[in-house]
Amino acid sequence: MSDRLDPFVAAVTAAVERCADEAQLLDRLEHAMRQLVAADDWLPAERAQPHPQHYQQYLLHCDPQQRFSVVSFVWGPGQQTPIHDHTVWGVIGMLRGAEIGQHYRRTPRGMQAEGTPERLNPGDVAAVSPRIGDIHRVSNAFDDRVSVSIHVYGTDIGRLTRHVFDPQTGAVKDFVSGYANACKAAT
Repeated sequence: MSDRLDPFVAAVTAAVERCADEAQLLDRLEHAMRQLVAADDWLPAERAQPHPQHYQQYLLHCDPQQRFSVVSFVWGPGQQTPIHDHTVWGVIGMLRGAEIGQHYRRTPRGMQAEGTPERLNPGDVAAVSPRIGDIHRVSNAFDDRVSVSIHVYGTDIGRLTRHVFDPQTGAVKDFVSGYANACKAAT
């Protein structure tokens, strides 16, 4: 780990151990995430490599008890996720570049955009959870450069069965995201 990631992991561990209330937990994690993404000098280059066809998710840390995981998301130019959920809490911090997030809700007529798209720029932080809104699509805000965000989730997100949603019908399909790097390579 790094001089910046170590204190973040310690802060997340303490918050997870002390906060039974999700709102309080997310507040503490958002504060810790702001500190982590305040400088872009700590993420190893191998955890910021884009893929030419799809976004990459690299494991940076997994809590030994799988209470949380920290990952870097690397967006190649113009890349985006499908509409998906997480089923657990999460906090996202923008490290470099920018991303656009659009929340959705299921309706009898398919997936409907909810609210206006949210742009995250370096240093910005956002949260997701089933309680506050968990279904969204995320895209790189740029068509000509890579963007990188850091995420912390309330489980080992790369092993969790989650869902993608068909935009027209709302049909649900299970998926497990995995990691671009081997779990044993991360701390």
